[in-house]
Amino acid sequence: MNLHIFASRLIIALVCGILIGLERQLRQRSAGLTTNSLVSVGACLFILISETVISNAVTSGGLVNNDNLRVLAQIVTGIGFLGAGVILRDGFTIHGLNSAATLWCSAAVGSMCGYGLWREAIISVLVILFINWILKFVERYLETHQKNNPAADPYQCEEKKDDIVGK
Repeated sequence: MNLHIFASRLIIALVCGILIGLERQLRQRSAGLTTNSLVSVGACLFILISETVISNAVTSGGLVNNDNLRVLAQIVTGIGFLGAGVILRDGFTIHGLNSAATLWCSAAVGSMCGYGLWREAIISVLVILFINWILKFVERYLETHQKNNPAADPYQCEEKKDDIVGK
């Protein structure tokens, strides 16, 4: 797969994850801006890995090794369980969602390295670091802004309705 296509698909996944996460962040849900961005990027990475592996095999005239793709699928599942162990609930507060999503993205990056897709892995790491560094600042700003100005929450009336209904 062309590196430009890889990067553009990854950036589109990032933007989509940001948009979904921003909506969740504004509603003050536990999985907000960074978590949704990481999950969107991680899912994109796993698909891009399998597509790149298949494309490289077809281009070189070789057969696609389905065993490698099965291993990739098991990594996705196994890291999901590992990530679940990182998530902790403390009353109404949930901790570790970003760590779990980052583990999932790290598994994707490691899988890329295992397949020899090092350029793609470097681009992926830069996107993941952008999410964990830059978007985390945006997330904290939104949280602080909403705490200091509860009337600024555009979903405030809807939240109370959700609480009554039971979410």
